Amino acid sequence: MTAAAALVKKAPFGNQVSVREPDDTARPDPYAAGCPTRVLLDRIGDKWTVLALALISEEPRRFNALRRAIEGLTQKMLSQTLKALERDGLVTRTVLPTTPVSVEYAITPLGRTLSATLDALQRWARDHIGEVLTAQRRYDKRD
Repeated sequence: MTAAAALVKKAPFGNQVSVREPDDTARPDPYAAGCPTRVLLDRIGDKWTVLALALISEEPRRFNALRRAIEGLTQKMLSQTLKALERDGLVTRTVLPTTPVSVEYAITPLGRTLSATLDALQRWARDHIGEVLTAQRRYDKRD
């Protein structure tokens, strides 16, 4: 099995695109169907990823603290999200020697480079939600 095939086989979500063999000389093209950047764009475009990474970027967090902080996030979805973030090298997972055993997630240097972008996106959403809701109401009235 090739490395690219292994990536697709281990992908945690069913809506992933197939990944072509990496070519070190070619620049990734997210508009191409087989480009591996699509998998990454799908991950960072996910609301649970944005919210979890934002909290972890503030300080390391335990699994249950994340689950309590993000309303509507199920244990299963949080587990899948954190595993994907860990696999992508954006967070680290540390098992703490407590009774019962606890797990803590921390942002990596690579994750920190992404968190600044996601923070800006989250800020934009907070700052412009009123305008978006107004536009949606205006649009819905047309029909």
